[in-house]
Amino acid sequence: MNNNLDENQDLTRKRKSNPTVDLNTTQIPMHSDDVSQDNNNTNNVVLTLSLDIPNATRHRRLSTQTHSHSHSLPSETQADQISLHSLLTQQVPYTSLHLSPALSSVPPAVVETAPSVPRTGPTRVRKNPTQAPRDGSKSQNIPQPYPWATTKRATVHSLNYLDSKQITIISGEVQCKRCERQFQMDLDLHEKFIEIGSFMAKNKSTMHDRAPATLMNPVLPTCKYCNQENSVKPVISEKKKTINWLFLLLGQMLGCCTLEQLKYFCKHTKNHRTGAKDRVLYLTYLAICKQLDPNGPFDR
Repeated sequence: MNNNLDENQDLTRKRKSNPTVDLNTTQIPMHSDDVSQDNNNTNNVVLTLSLDIPNATRHRRLSTQTHSHSHSLPSETQADQISLHSLLTQQVPYTSLHLSPALSSVPPAVVETAPSVPRTGPTRVRKNPTQAPRDGSKSQNIPQPYPWATTKRATVHSLNYLDSKQITIISGEVQCKRCERQFQMDLDLHEKFIEIGSFMAKNKSTMHDRAPATLMNPVLPTCKYCNQENSVKPVISEKKKTINWLFLLLGQMLGCCTLEQLKYFCKHTKNHRTGAKDRVLYLTYLAICKQLDPNGPFDR
């Protein structure tokens, strides 16, 4: 101890006499106690490191096990799926159901059904627009309304028949729309038929089964009493079976008929009667021309 104190005192005197001495470069001899303390610290550090090494090794082992377990999951899942599929596809043996004697003796239930009620009323028959009516209440034969008409509905005699009977003038009732006077108008059979027949034969290919505007809205005759032009209209019978079809044809006044009247004509002459008025009117003109001249160019 005395030697250490002497060394410290000598060092203090040197510092005072030489202030430029670097304290950092000055080496101080260490005591044996200090050396032993340093050795203890070193041993503690080594011990700490040695304790940490197993922890790190354990951590690596755990991570390796976790990684391997994660890779083994799909195989386990696949195995579960295979076992589930085998369970689903496994055929279950059929076992019949045996009822107890009490239940098997119960008679089956009887289901009562209501008796079918027969339909009342006439059976609906689909109409064919190209055929004559099937209603038996109306006869096709009627009293002859005019000398140039037959006893069949909507039918007129041929030119040969009319010539043989010396029927050359076709008359009909007309009325002036201005003075409202009603009178009889006479038309020459051959002259008027040549006029309308030539028009139909010449323009049939360009009409496209439609009556032109000149036939739909014809120019009416002039009144012989008041001289009003385009004012004399035909008097059409309210009863369709007594309509003067030949007079309307020769006077080119079939366009004054209503659609229902034209349909009536096509109905009883086995013509197509559905469609617009211009179509039904076209068929009516052709049909009457065909009745007058069966061998003429009046086919559809």
